[in-house]
Amino acid sequence: MSQVAAVVVAAGQGLRAGGDLPKQFRTIGGMSLLRRSLLSFAGVPAVNAVQPVVRPDDTELVRKETRDIRILPPVFGGATRQASVHAGLEALASDPPNIVLVHDAARPFASADLITRAIAAAEKTGAAIPVLPVTDTVKRVSQAGTIEATLDRGSLRLVQTPQAFAFDALLAAHRRAAEKGRNDFTDDAALAEWAGMTVSVFAGEPGNIKLTTPDDFTHAEAKQSAALADVRTGSGLDVHAFGPGDHVTLGGIRIPYTRSLTGHSDADVALHALTDAILGALAEGDIGVHFPPSDPQWRGASSDRFLVFAVDRVHARRGRIAHLDLTIVCEAPRIGGHRDSIRANIARLAGISVERVGVKATTSEKLGFTGRGEGIVAYATATIRLPWD
Repeated sequence: MSQVAAVVVAAGQGLRAGGDLPKQFRTIGGMSLLRRSLLSFAGVPAVNAVQPVVRPDDTELVRKETRDIRILPPVFGGATRQASVHAGLEALASDPPNIVLVHDAARPFASADLITRAIAAAEKTGAAIPVLPVTDTVKRVSQAGTIEATLDRGSLRLVQTPQAFAFDALLAAHRRAAEKGRNDFTDDAALAEWAGMTVSVFAGEPGNIKLTTPDDFTHAEAKQSAALADVRTGSGLDVHAFGPGDHVTLGGIRIPYTRSLTGHSDADVALHALTDAILGALAEGDIGVHFPPSDPQWRGASSDRFLVFAVDRVHARRGRIAHLDLTIVCEAPRIGGHRDSIRANIARLAGISVERVGVKATTSEKLGFTGRGEGIVAYATATIRLPWD
């Protein structure tokens, strides 16, 4: 079986897409284009390594978007797409794969089937690209704005990525082009043709669109929202008692106090309740199923890991988190002054905007175990959206 690597190019500025961020960091359905593209390849068992190529200025954004994805350390791209692909190939050269897939992060909807077929095509021919037939009439127009000819669309194709090649041949072609000062190739198939390689084609996917303009993002967001028609709600409840200590951790935020919470991991009652709420919406058990208290590896562990795990389970099913709501009940410590920090941290862990996180704090009016100051209880609700099966 061939060793397969994917080079995912995300080193452009994406100015035509509008917005304050390069387009690879803009979101569709609550997830950035870069993250969607990387997950597409990381989720295919036949792909052994995923190599992102990024801008130096985007290092922190990349770290945030890729913290939990099985990828190689990102490398920096160049001034052109061609230079960026070359950088990605050189990064793989010390442990070269047999097959390399080259993909643009601006195409975030490549399916596992398309990626698998790209690998098979490259194994068969050594160089292959996905294409679509041209359905519209195509005219060649002069600089004066008049029609010069109507082209025969029967032999024309629209080209997509991932493009798949024998690794050694593509790297050699890129090195030769760099030596010759050729930096004008807009895709790897054109460079391969120039280098004398025969490039075959296989069927692309209409849904594997490239997002370039603001309208592209508007249409993609609308399509994604329509696809995520399975709206689910889950609830979570967690309780922890007080014990000796000097702080409590709520929502991942350390709050000074005369006692600490005891129990599973770091006893973050807020994140435990949220984790259960998300897992409940997925119908995938609860936190104890995935992280049993009897397992010593979770003793004292940060509960951030539990919430991120649940969030990743949503993303693995191509879903999104629409809203998280949390209620913390205790007489002390006072939560109000920490509310914004808790919201911001939960939003960061869940990969959503802070406007999609609600945090409330209340007392039980001196009633029950919380009223007696024996512990804290948290109630959580998670609303998620999944593709309708």
